[in-house]
Amino acid sequence: MSARRAVVLTIAGSDSSGGAGIQADLKTFAAFGVYGATVVTALTAQTAHGVTAIEAASPGIVAAQLTAAFEQFEVGAVKVGMLANAAIVAAVARGLGGFAPRSVIVDPVLAASGGGALLAAEAMAALKGALLPLATLLTPNRPEAARLLATGEAASEADAVAQGQALRALGARAVLLKGGHAEGGSAVDILLTEDGVRRFALPRLATRHGHGTGCTLSAAIAALLAGGADLGDAVGRAKSYVWHALQAAESLAIVGDRGPLDHAFAIRGRVFPPA
Repeated sequence: MSARRAVVLTIAGSDSSGGAGIQADLKTFAAFGVYGATVVTALTAQTAHGVTAIEAASPGIVAAQLTAAFEQFEVGAVKVGMLANAAIVAAVARGLGGFAPRSVIVDPVLAASGGGALLAAEAMAALKGALLPLATLLTPNRPEAARLLATGEAASEADAVAQGQALRALGARAVLLKGGHAEGGSAVDILLTEDGVRRFALPRLATRHGHGTGCTLSAAIAALLAGGADLGDAVGRAKSYVWHALQAAESLAIVGDRGPLDHAFAIRGRVFPPA
């Protein structure tokens, strides 16, 4: 009898372009060989250039989806992305507090990469007060970290470390402060845990095809944690996956200007069907 496949639950918005949100998460889960279940928090009409419409789900249907997932599956990890408003944040926090999954990765999706708010301003307090204390890992980029802390954006790695520690003080057990918005030849992500600080660096890629990068990174970390990896290994392997997906996106050839990364590069490198 084969081993049971790990299950990862994504709680996020739907991206009509398929590059971010629920769609990016499911593609990432497939690439890592885990089973993906979903809680859809909102429908969006968007492209890599921006969001044109959002329709949030009711808190009741969000809670019902979450309950259904936990009742059917042994959920190995949860990835939380777009939550849209304070009522949805509260519903998700209540559900996760009740079911107490082993790993909760919170990607604080505050705005789309192409522009457009994805979390109502009045929901910030609920996000910080109710959800961050449940997070195994919080994965903000530098602009998101600055908004969560109501301060200026980190201008150096030392600033990023200080902001990461401040975010941990809000309740998250660990913080991965991403460096994609920083300058320099390397993209440096900084992981802060109770054991200290780790630095993950890869050469910065000049690409127009980065829609869904943050969603993909957090989904990959969740998939790896569900499969039994420790946090440091999961972060390093997830960052490598995103880097290669960004690199492969240059030859994806589905859009002419800005577009998504190529989640399927890892799948194309395998032989199907299995020998």
